[in-house]
Amino acid sequence: MKNITIAIDGFSSTGKSTLAKQLAKHLGYVYVDTGAMYRAITYFAMKEGFINSDFFNKKALIERLPSIQLHFEFNTDLGFAEIFLNNENVEKQIRTLEVSAFVSKVAEVSEVRAKLVEQQQAMGKNKAIVMDGRDIGTVVFPDAELKIFMTASPETRAHRRFEELQAKGDSVSYEDVLKNVQERDYIDTHREDSPLVIANDAVEIDNSYLSREEQFTAVLELVEEVAKTI
Repeated sequence: MKNITIAIDGFSSTGKSTLAKQLAKHLGYVYVDTGAMYRAITYFAMKEGFINSDFFNKKALIERLPSIQLHFEFNTDLGFAEIFLNNENVEKQIRTLEVSAFVSKVAEVSEVRAKLVEQQQAMGKNKAIVMDGRDIGTVVFPDAELKIFMTASPETRAHRRFEELQAKGDSVSYEDVLKNVQERDYIDTHREDSPLVIANDAVEIDNSYLSREEQFTAVLELVEEVAKTI
């Protein structure tokens, strides 16, 4: 089976990363979590005091972008790559609801997107890659052989995210998680630079009522079909 590029886009908390990891492991492909890259820059902006609930100093963040170095290192115990911000493992820190509250605003900044898209395209130049995010099939890899767009109701996604955060020991309410999901949906679909949209040639999957196994099986069949045609 020939190597292809698999682009997975969709709304927050639709399980994009879970599916992408499953596919990459099964196919022996490289997996890249672009959401982690945006979260890492958001975490950097929060630590530096560039963004909070009252203001966002975009100019300061843009000026510091050259000093931000991101890379992934595979964790054999966990079975996936973790993200490092300036050589610090920040995989845990970037998964909080606080970071989630600001990441869509940071992702709106054109200079941030340009920096990360360039890195993402370089990562996928040899194909055999699964990448998930918001603009993978439309901007990063518009020529990807397989594009998936994942969706589910806001309530379903909020419930999943709420359970995930609770399992990690985070003290959050379902109402706050739902509000965050809805706010991120609005920002992601209304930003001027690379808004979240479905690529014309993407396969849309609503996984509101699909198990992880059912979803994986369905997408793997798509991968095999596409690979046979090239």
